[in-house]
Amino acid sequence: MDVFWHSDVLRHDTGAGVFEAPPDSLLGEQMQHPESNPRLLNMRALLQNGPVAPSLEWHQGRHAWDEELLRFHTPEYLREIVAADMQGRRFSSTTLMAPGSLSGLLAAAGTSILALERVLAVRRPALALVRPPGHHAAPAMADGYCFFNNVALATEAARAAGIERVAIVDWDVHHGNGTQAGFYDDPEVFTVSLHMDHGAWGPSHPQSGAVDERGHGAGIGANLNLPLPMGSGDLAYALAFERFVEPALRAFRPQLLVIANGLDASQFDPNGRQLLSMAGFNHLARQARSLADELCEGRLLVVQEGGYNPAYSAYCLHAAVEGFIGRASSLADPLAYMPVFEARSRADVQALGLALAEAGWSF
Repeated sequence: MDVFWHSDVLRHDTGAGVFEAPPDSLLGEQMQHPESNPRLLNMRALLQNGPVAPSLEWHQGRHAWDEELLRFHTPEYLREIVAADMQGRRFSSTTLMAPGSLSGLLAAAGTSILALERVLAVRRPALALVRPPGHHAAPAMADGYCFFNNVALATEAARAAGIERVAIVDWDVHHGNGTQAGFYDDPEVFTVSLHMDHGAWGPSHPQSGAVDERGHGAGIGANLNLPLPMGSGDLAYALAFERFVEPALRAFRPQLLVIANGLDASQFDPNGRQLLSMAGFNHLARQARSLADELCEGRLLVVQEGGYNPAYSAYCLHAAVEGFIGRASSLADPLAYMPVFEARSRADVQALGLALAEAGWSF
């Protein structure tokens, strides 16, 4: 598997405060923002030092160009980001761009596009190991730590290269609202978001992530939201993927599969409560690899999204990468305790199926 990396992603400084919120003088010690360098440095270290290392080929990333950014983002928004790079800007209470961060944002976007180009050239999986994440970034809005939508930019680059139908599957713990917003009218990009049922959270995330958000106009039926209850765990995710994602993608017949690889659904993530383990991520990744081989002639792009436990997320990534290669996880899980609530998981997925049917979906 090819892995793409650019050290400029480490130049995006998110500072410290009350977890993701601004600093508070009541505290004796401010806390480093969860979307910071340690999470990605540990991910890189596990891939370089773990048993998967001999199966990986590392590549140097690059910065994105303006014309690539403008395939998804608006000119006005790009000017906002460039201006914010001069003095810094807090786009929301959780989303901070410090002065000099633009090079990190450009490296994340360009490295994702370069990984996509490799996938199209050799038809084997590639991972863009990047930060900041991107799936909350809409064409003209920053949100949820995200500024440029790396997955969407890679998708648009694929279409510029002649790919006609792209499927994006996002299993980050949060709804991929920016990706949904950008392709909501587009019947040629099938977007799937498998997430905790958290609802909308304000002006920057007006979408609910509910099953009735199916697309608009020509894009109706090309946006599939799969909200699951808090604490769903490995089995519920596996069942939802099997019952809903797989048949939807087979019906759509994509030429490229893009995975928004959020790891914040793990049971030890401070930003998510879905209780997935290393084994759960490995299973999802193996299913994605199988679908890419079946439907897309092996074209599988993986773009790193969330994952905010700076240690356990790295283990989850290692397990996922082995899954994308097509094999079971070879590392022991250092933390997970995963009782299987089989009856509850099946009931949750059955309830989701009924909600999807009421919203007009059939599988």
